[in-house]
Amino acid sequence: MGTKKLGENLYLYPGSPSTMIKIHEGKAVLVDVGHGSGRHKDLLREVRKLGSEVKALLATHGHADHISVATKIDKPLFIHRFEFSIAESPLNRELLTFGSKAPEGFLVFQFPHEVKVHAIFEWNDELFGLKTVKLSGHSPGMTGFVDEENCVVYSGDSFFGERIIQAVGVPYLVDVALFKDSIIQLHNYAIEGFLLIPSHGRPVKEEEAEKLLEFNLQRVEETEKKILELLKRPMSISELSYRLAKTFGAKITPQSLALNQVPIRAFIAELYNKGVIEAVIEKDLKWKVR
Repeated sequence: MGTKKLGENLYLYPGSPSTMIKIHEGKAVLVDVGHGSGRHKDLLREVRKLGSEVKALLATHGHADHISVATKIDKPLFIHRFEFSIAESPLNRELLTFGSKAPEGFLVFQFPHEVKVHAIFEWNDELFGLKTVKLSGHSPGMTGFVDEENCVVYSGDSFFGERIIQAVGVPYLVDVALFKDSIIQLHNYAIEGFLLIPSHGRPVKEEEAEKLLEFNLQRVEETEKKILELLKRPMSISELSYRLAKTFGAKITPQSLALNQVPIRAFIAELYNKGVIEAVIEKDLKWKVR
């Protein structure tokens, strides 16, 4: 497993998430360093092979699996201001990802240590030859990094590879409308010929990119449609989680059902705010179509 060249001074080191390496003014900037006991050594080795050294770290968002290695690479970490407290606080990371303090083993990756953020940015800032763009929905400050010279968008978790979606059933998101908006924005980049890089999945371009984005959007729309079908009778969030996992053929474990309740709550909020569903009490808080 080695670094793949994407363009002039631009590289990708595979993983889940993959890490983009931008050589800017002779120094390397790493986007989404990821996690794993030896990940930092791998990245530093690859940077040395490129004849460079690390200057700074950029993060698309503050989920633990994207930033934990930052503690082992002694360089400044930059993140959007909406993600600042999520990155720095282990508890805040669990609150965003799980909805509360998570039981041990109930998150794909739990990292109980603080991650120091050295600087925050806004969307549309220019950082080390990359433009920051708003791709929120998966998390509040989800950010894409655009290399316009090489026609590349590192898209983070604003969309997912097909195998990831098939495994979990419901794409992880905290705001349905924003997630859809980000897909539409990425679709515009795909039409313009940009290479799109999801953190979890293969880089895609042109027709393949458009198809994968459509698959992500269709799964969101299918989830909303299925929720409305299921809520013809009152149903709790946990019941919805199980029924949706069965519908989409996703792996059913206590962890996956618990985690999927986070995006399901986002769908419930969206539908409730539209006046389509209502809350009822039937020995539990349940929801049903009006």
